[in-house]
Order: sequence, then structure tokens, then C-alpha cells
Amino acid sequence: MSETGAGAIRVSTGGIFAALAIGLVLGAVLPRVAPSAMPMVLAVAGSVGQLWLHALQMTIVPLVAALLFSGIAATYAAARAGRLARRALMMFFVILFAGAVVAAIAMPLLLALAPIPSGAADALRGGLATAEPGRVPTLADFAEALVPTNVLAAAAADAILPLIVFVSFFAVAAMRLATPQRELLVGLFDAIGNAMLVVISWVLLAAPLGVLALSISVAGQNGGAAIGALAHYIVVVTIVGVIVLIAAYVVAIAVARLRPAEFARAMLPAQAVALSTQSSLASLPAMLGACRRLGVPEATADLVMPLAVALFRATGPAMNLAVAIYVAHWFGVPLTPQVLAAGVAVATLTTIGAVSLPGAISFVSSIGPIALAMGVPVAPLALLVAVEVFPDLMRTLANVTMDVAVTAAVARGKAAEAVSAPGD
Repeated sequence: MSETGAGAIRVSTGGIFAALAIGLVLGAVLPRVAPSAMPMVLAVAGSVGQLWLHALQMTIVPLVAALLFSGIAATYAAARAGRLARRALMMFFVILFAGAVVAAIAMPLLLALAPIPSGAADALRGGLATAEPGRVPTLADFAEALVPTNVLAAAAADAILPLIVFVSFFAVAAMRLATPQRELLVGLFDAIGNAMLVVISWVLLAAPLGVLALSISVAGQNGGAAIGALAHYIVVVTIVGVIVLIAAYVVAIAVARLRPAEFARAMLPAQAVALSTQSSLASLPAMLGACRRLGVPEATADLVMPLAVALFRATGPAMNLAVAIYVAHWFGVPLTPQVLAAGVAVATLTTIGAVSLPGAISFVSSIGPIALAMGVPVAPLALLVAVEVFPDLMRTLANVTMDVAVTAAVARGKAAEAVSAPGD
């Protein structure tokens, strides 16, 4: 994905969070101050919130298709860079898939140990009355979805799993075409993705108004119970990010064979930049510095680290799937094995097409497809995006730490290969 679409996007996460706070306060206070006005306030707020939500939802399917194609094309191009790049890509995929599997197991356990506060789930369901769960896929549905009979019908019905399967095969096939044809298709999907990102940027200009309206609806009908649910959500989803952060230290110690204290010290400057900027891209110079302090060969770091920043979001599958599972618990969507399998598959594949954008953008484009594949309502995401600023800190921190750990692990693997094959 080029910088054209990304560069056009400016999202004020502070403004969205402020709108959420103001809306929750107004929704809690107005019934006591002006109870007779509440029916009209709720009617207007509900309409405005739903209009904004629909505008947000309309971008999900075309954006996911474009980003997935572009992500596969970028991965293909990276794989042609040589054995070192292919080793890095394989490690990226294994970690992304493992993260999704861990989230599918850990998140239900976390919610069993620390359930959503009493009444909070009802509060959020009541405030988002139009958010209805989709049809939960059966095992037969899951198997049939792997080979769509009509991709256009699947897209029109928001059947995201068959769409992703088709786009993945189409992108892989396109990479086998002659260079002019391949570049033509890559340019087309890049352009579609960039155009959709601009559309989302326009929609998100109205995010403070949309979130304000939705939060008034939620708090106006259920008081302060929604605040407890949102706080609980932040803590539980962030814990999943902490698991990925811990896994980064495990990779550094067990795979890269680094000493724990050495790795921790080397990471401190990069982690400080990550927390202050909430951007892996902005942390790239600091991450390269960490690699130098850890003794990673410069040639390896200069190749693997930019690949990691461009293609690897270690927390993506785990935390995105965690959000979808959380919403499933709100709305009573059964988390059957096939539902979780669909979530794992979509969470892993859509991360390939993720781009370095503000959290509000990646939140919608990454979690929306997972929710659709699992039969989970998308509407709550419009409210949760307002508090994404807090889990996003953990996302960036864990991503940056894992990027350096994986780069060191790839360097270790290259060194071990050189020792085992001295004649090369």
C-alpha cells in the first residue's frame, strides 16, 4: 500500500475519546435533569449514531479485499528478495498464526475468570439495540465457505470468509502472471485500497459526532453501567497484548539465544519511542539501534526490520480476535470450534494486508472482517474504537518488541546455518 492513502488520513483519537466521555456523562445526567426530553434525545442520537455506523460498515468489504491483495503482493515481492527474507516471512506467519490460536484459547478463559461486570453487557446491548448477531456458521457452512460459488454474492452478503479465500487465490494467481499484467493488477488494487482509505478518513472526520451519539444512547438507557463494561474491555483485551509482549521475550531468549537482561536493556529506548509515538514506523530507527546493541549483523537488520515494520503486526491476530470474542460474549454468540476457527483464519490472513495507520483505521479494517466471519455484530466496534487509544499502546509496545526479537532470531538462524554449512 502506497503512502497516498495513508498520508491523507488524520484521526484525532483524543477527540474521539473526549466525545465518548462527554456522551456517557450526558446520557447519565440528562434523564435526571430533563427526563421529558430524553425520548427525543435518544431518537436523534440513535439515528445519527446508526447513520455514522452504516457509513463505516460500507467500507469494510472493499477495503479488506484491496488490502489483502496488496499484502499478498508485497509478501510475494519480499519473498523474492532471497532466503533470508523467506525465513523472516515464515517466522512472521508462524507467530501471527500462533497468536491467533492463543487468543482463541486465552480470551474465553479470561472472560470465564473475570466476566463482564453484572448488568454491563445488558447495558451495552440495550444501547446498541440495532446490533444483532449474524448467523453463526455451522461446520458445514465453514467447509462450504472455503470455496465460494459466487464471490460477488458473497461480498454483497458480507460473507467475509469466502471473499478472503477467493481474493487470496486470485492474488497468488496474479503473482504468476507476466510482469506488466502483474504490476497492472497490483496498481489497481493499491489504488482501490488508497481510495477506500480516503473514504474512511472522511467518515472518521465525523467520528466524534458518531461516537457522541452512540454513547449518549448507551448511557441514556443504562446509566453508568456501560462505563464499567468499557473499563473491563480495556483491561481484558490489553492482557492479551501483554501475552504477546511476553512471547517476544520468549522468542528473544529461546530462539535468538539472547540473555534476558541484555535484551531488556537494549529494548528500552525503542519501547520508549513506541509508547510516545504509538507507531512502529516511527520506532524503526530506535529498533535498528536495539539490533546493533544486541549484535545483530547490520545487513540482516537492514533487510528484516523494514520487512517486519511493513508486513508484521505481532499483536494483530491475537488482539483483533480478542476484541471479536469479547463482543461475542456481549451478544451471546456461541463460540463453537468452527466459529473460533473462522476467527483464527480471518485474523491471521487479514493481518497480512494491515497497513501502518492510526489505530482507529486499523481497528475497523482489521476487526470488522473477523466479526463478520464469526457472526458477531459489527456495531459495537463503533463504540469501542473510542477507547482503542489504551489497548493501542500495548499493541505498539508488543509489536516493536517482537520485531526486534524476530530480527535477532532470524540472524541467529542464519548464523547457525552458516556454521552447519561452512563450504557455502
